[in-house]
Amino acid sequence: MPRETVPETGGGSVCGYLGKDGGDAADPERLEPGAEVGTVPFFVPVLVLLPVPLTAACSLCSRDEGEAWLSCRSPGKATLYGSVTRRGLSSDGVPDIVASEGFVVGEVTKKSILISCPHENVSTKFLAPYTSFCRIHQQSITCLDISSGGGLGVSTSTDGTMKIWQAANGEIRRLLEGHVYDVNCCRFFPSGLVVLSGGMDAQLKIWSAEDASCVVTFKGHKGGILDTAIVDRGRNVLSCSRDGTARLWDCGHSSCLGTVADCGSPVNGMAVGTADSSLNLGSPESPPSEREVGTEGKMLLLAREDKKLQGVGLQSRQPVFLFMGSDAFNCCTFLSSTYILAGTQDGNIYQLDVRNTNAPVQVIHRSGAPVLSLLPYRDGFIASQGDGTCFIVQQDLDYVLDLTEADCDPVYKVASWEKEIYTCCRDGIVRRYQLSDL
Repeated sequence: MPRETVPETGGGSVCGYLGKDGGDAADPERLEPGAEVGTVPFFVPVLVLLPVPLTAACSLCSRDEGEAWLSCRSPGKATLYGSVTRRGLSSDGVPDIVASEGFVVGEVTKKSILISCPHENVSTKFLAPYTSFCRIHQQSITCLDISSGGGLGVSTSTDGTMKIWQAANGEIRRLLEGHVYDVNCCRFFPSGLVVLSGGMDAQLKIWSAEDASCVVTFKGHKGGILDTAIVDRGRNVLSCSRDGTARLWDCGHSSCLGTVADCGSPVNGMAVGTADSSLNLGSPESPPSEREVGTEGKMLLLAREDKKLQGVGLQSRQPVFLFMGSDAFNCCTFLSSTYILAGTQDGNIYQLDVRNTNAPVQVIHRSGAPVLSLLPYRDGFIASQGDGTCFIVQQDLDYVLDLTEADCDPVYKVASWEKEIYTCCRDGIVRRYQLSDL
């Protein structure tokens, strides 16, 4: 699908493959061992990489020479330490990188370094951003999304603004003004022409991306809205709040169709998806409103502050499952109609089979940093954490892909369009990565 706006203008500068300053995010003494519970064919080829990640710090792209250290840690084993050194550039402008004993440097390009630890049979590719947008916001960027055509981005910031910008070059197109206090979440409708946002003012708003007008404001929550979801094409939308409720709204009549769940605890994240046909989603106590469109057969996931991940039949409003995690759940997503992912404050990513949630299929743990966002991507997923790490797991890759340069700043949200990945970070930068060469 073509972009809506201007063509690509070229790549931006790259400040480092492996981070600039090191710190806790790359400290081998702070990397905690992983836990793996069971297996599932969906992830067998690649999940072995996650409990033993390679980490590195320092910049190897911003100068002719430099050194970064590495660590490879496996549960129950001694950590392996090493380093990689840049010795300049080759004749075609590619960094000349060598590794110390125990590590092997594989393919090196202007944007990536593949490093392996043969002793643990693990590899990680560190990928630098293709472009970094530093002028969209002046402070921490808390959320972002990319339109269905890939041409527009929308983002929110602690500088009090929400903006629409061109995804190719970061040029500001619209300023969306109307929320009071911070805007916590934003997303495009499937059309790419309308934006949904929720803020600490407990208001849910719908905006025109074309003229920045606020066309609908929903009121009803008693606390700040923390996340949203869109049902099918968007005649109905969902929101969750610090007040502990998840609500379903009718966009056409600007009204609340009901409270889907009242959890008694803040709901930090939500996701809606089609449930496996074998799953009993319950029956509604009364016939649903004719204004409900596309809720049948859907399940709503709720990531709760009280350490619970909840599944609810969207049309029935009936509980489907309740899973207890290790800490507060921050985010959740559907991988398919059968498998879901949810991330916790203490760094665990749980994979569950919705047909049997008594025990997780597996638990992925790279560090103790909060898991802040999860995004399905092709035949895998993207995860970002509070220590600046952002990684991609794909079934067809025999390595984990680490998206670099955030250093120790939390990566709050990830969005994708085709083979382009966008991240937003506490450092106020939107980064765009290109996976076309992988």
